[in-house]
Amino acid sequence: MIDARRSLLLHGGIVACLALLAATLPAYHAGNLTRILVLAVYAMGYNLLFGYTGLLSLGHALFFAAGMYGFGLSAALGGLSAGAALLAGVAAAALVAGLTGALALRTRDVAFMIVTLMFAQAGYLTILYLGTWTRGDEGFVLPAAARRLAGFDLRGDGARLVAALTLFSACFLATAALTGSRLGRTLIAIRENEERARMLGYDTARLKLVAVVLSGTLSGLAGAAYAMLFGYVGASFATVQYSILPLLWVLLGGAGTTVGPLVGVALMFYLIDWSSRVTDAYMLVAGAALIGLTLFAPQGVAGLIRRKAAPWLP
Repeated sequence: MIDARRSLLLHGGIVACLALLAATLPAYHAGNLTRILVLAVYAMGYNLLFGYTGLLSLGHALFFAAGMYGFGLSAALGGLSAGAALLAGVAAAALVAGLTGALALRTRDVAFMIVTLMFAQAGYLTILYLGTWTRGDEGFVLPAAARRLAGFDLRGDGARLVAALTLFSACFLATAALTGSRLGRTLIAIRENEERARMLGYDTARLKLVAVVLSGTLSGLAGAAYAMLFGYVGASFATVQYSILPLLWVLLGGAGTTVGPLVGVALMFYLIDWSSRVTDAYMLVAGAALIGLTLFAPQGVAGLIRRKAAPWLP
């Protein structure tokens, strides 16, 4: 009960701190915060599969892009409103995640990684092949009507930040509730020892498929929100890079922790931002930081805090 109260205070406090930052940050950092919050939702989806279920995917860009293109094509070609297009993007990601999971989960370990990577590459090539509608590598800009949600024009910096904070807060609190629920505990049991979980009577195959669908749906929601808030849909978001990035964010912040995705995205974002002002080899700096983290804090920043000072950290 005490740990649950601490967890509630932690998550509520983080949301309150983010709201305070949103109200006080200068324009440049407020714009960065908007992007960080949306990408943190993407990292949450990845963390649900990798950090809590123990399934290492290299194909999450497929789900992010499915949500993005589901939203973008529905709004630009189908003429749907932003709300309806957002639901279409989430539904597209859930469908793609279900189909991918049903096939990829026939394998395990390294084979699972390779199969998810292959699916993501197939998705990227499909986007290029359907260039008549997707505009391929060039992508397309969304019309103004697709960026109005519930009467709010999301093209403005303030409205965009409020929308990103609202999305992040809802997903953050929902993820915290999920990981503390019976389903979340079962997924952790599968991560720790799948054979024992199976012996206890759990249908691990079904539960892993549920984890893939939930993870893909959350990642797709982030993709759809990214398109809506920033007004652009492009094939670059379906490349391997956007499958590797959430893995790096989660490793940096702390896999299997609810706060890890936010910490990882924020640290990586500003590490690249600051180092790019000093050198063109900014990815080398980011790589060195990750190597150092792997050597001295393999559980990530939040994982290190949980091990050293706060074992109750969810």
